[in-house]
Amino acid sequence: MECIEQRSGPTAAVYTQEQLDAMDNQTLLSLYQETGSEELKWALVLRFTGLIRRMASQVCGLYSSFAQLDDIVNEGILVLLSAVDKFDPSKDVKFETYVSKRLRGMIIDLARNQDWLPRQVRQKSIRLNRAAEELAMELGRTPSSQEVADRLGLNREEYANLLSETAVSGLVSLESLLDAGLSGGSRQVFSADAGAQPEERYQERELHEVLQKGIASLREKEQTVLSLYYEKELNMKEIAKLLNVSAPRVSQIHSRAIQHLYLYMKQYLET
Repeated sequence: MECIEQRSGPTAAVYTQEQLDAMDNQTLLSLYQETGSEELKWALVLRFTGLIRRMASQVCGLYSSFAQLDDIVNEGILVLLSAVDKFDPSKDVKFETYVSKRLRGMIIDLARNQDWLPRQVRQKSIRLNRAAEELAMELGRTPSSQEVADRLGLNREEYANLLSETAVSGLVSLESLLDAGLSGGSRQVFSADAGAQPEERYQERELHEVLQKGIASLREKEQTVLSLYYEKELNMKEIAKLLNVSAPRVSQIHSRAIQHLYLYMKQYLET
């Protein structure tokens, strides 16, 4: 029978795999924090490998040009190992929530730090953002998809394809913009650092309140896609099935929502 030996002081406790499986995450985490047992640490991390693979599959399904699935999974395991050590149970954040946010932040960091984005796609993203920003200034509001497409001289299908191609770049642009709105330090759009200082948390909270207003200004279907993708953690195919549309269409709706939020937050941060 497979077992794990846990040492704490002069005595040692041995847990069978069945006993470990019967423990909830909090119990297992507490035992690891008490003993520092690497076996217990890995037992906890391995519980979240399914979540890593699901999130990796989710993002690869949304962004076809993104890093390979196995690369994201391997990076995710490293993030989990670090998260187990850094998690502070005194903070008002569940361990599962903390892990999920750290993993999503890792994915954004991969997009931001790796020079994987083709130069042509990067140029298209700059062109798209510039057109949307110019229209926003001229109109005094967020332009519609048709207005941006007209400015770029694209038909509806061409514009939809452009949104899909530049999806990751758009999300990273939004992240970078929000970074600029804080006094410093890295952050993620849909996560918060449980270990942040009070003033940093205040800035995070204020920025999140504005972001929530930006989300509320989206079309109903865009809000639904963001909720299903980021909160429910469904992949493109699952969302497409629920909404009775194609997976590429869901990707386009997501990209359009991110572009809208970029313009909304840019106007807020520059006032």
